[in-house]
Amino acid sequence: MKGTVGELGEFGLIRELTSRLTTTPAVRLGPGDDAAVVSAPDRRVVASTDILLEGRHFRRDWSTAYDVGRKAAAQNLADIAAMGAVPTALLLGLVVPAELPVTWPTELMDGIRDECQVAGAAVVGGDVVRGDTITVSITALGDLRNHEPVLRSGAQPGDVVAVTGWLGWSAAGFAVLSRGFRSPRAFVEAHRRPEPPYHAGPAAAGLGATAMTDVSDGLIADLGHIAEASKVRIDLRSGAVDIPTQMHDIGQAVGVDPLQWVLTGGEDHAIVATFPPDVKLPARWKVIGSVQHRSALPQVTVDGAPWTSTGGWDHFGADPADGETA
Repeated sequence: MKGTVGELGEFGLIRELTSRLTTTPAVRLGPGDDAAVVSAPDRRVVASTDILLEGRHFRRDWSTAYDVGRKAAAQNLADIAAMGAVPTALLLGLVVPAELPVTWPTELMDGIRDECQVAGAAVVGGDVVRGDTITVSITALGDLRNHEPVLRSGAQPGDVVAVTGWLGWSAAGFAVLSRGFRSPRAFVEAHRRPEPPYHAGPAAAGLGATAMTDVSDGLIADLGHIAEASKVRIDLRSGAVDIPTQMHDIGQAVGVDPLQWVLTGGEDHAIVATFPPDVKLPARWKVIGSVQHRSALPQVTVDGAPWTSTGGWDHFGADPADGETA
């Protein structure tokens, strides 16, 4: 497809984007009316929203539009799964410059659509606006299927802490890209297109998870939210986390202890949860720590001591040097 967004026009762009979409049985009415209609058999809707800004959350010289679409959808759909819900629908708000080639938003939509299909959801509508900087805003919806949501506030002393999914891969890929390289490819792709274990969230709820979140800002940072909400101390065992040989190799090449990436690197969107100690967890879950006791000063420790190295993402903290989050 040739031409720019400005040449195609708002309604032409909307037609082009919606023509690429698929649907699911949960969608009663998709794009084309004033609003979409999505079934909610549980009579409760789980909702989450997020924004990606060019130069802050993605770079076009590092990631294709398709990559950005997959990533934008994944980080929102993972939030739904981390509540113990099943993703059902997604809404897109898109700001683009008029001179942007039409191929960029259409490839973005392809990525969003394909990630939705992985999670079992569908794009049901949105809006497009002209602006100076590409901005992608996503709102995801989900269904609890008659289960209670798994909150951050339910961790109990004696619970085990377990994780499923990748940890540190995106941060290692970010380190590779920031130094001008494109391999090892598996880690670069993990940064460009995270692969959240969507089905693990509802499954964890069924297993009796007491608290749960996805790892978007870093394992210690996100477990810190659980510790704070639950008023507990959580201790992680550094020897229990998996660090692949290639991650060790990258760390040696760039002078970083890979444990730093595993504990503080974000954007892998693994699922971490606390479970009663007598729960028999499937093999996909790795026990990496425990909930110690109630605490007036909730915190996450590693091998019994505070983690003093920097890490974890804060949108109002210092900007990353290269303009993309880890």
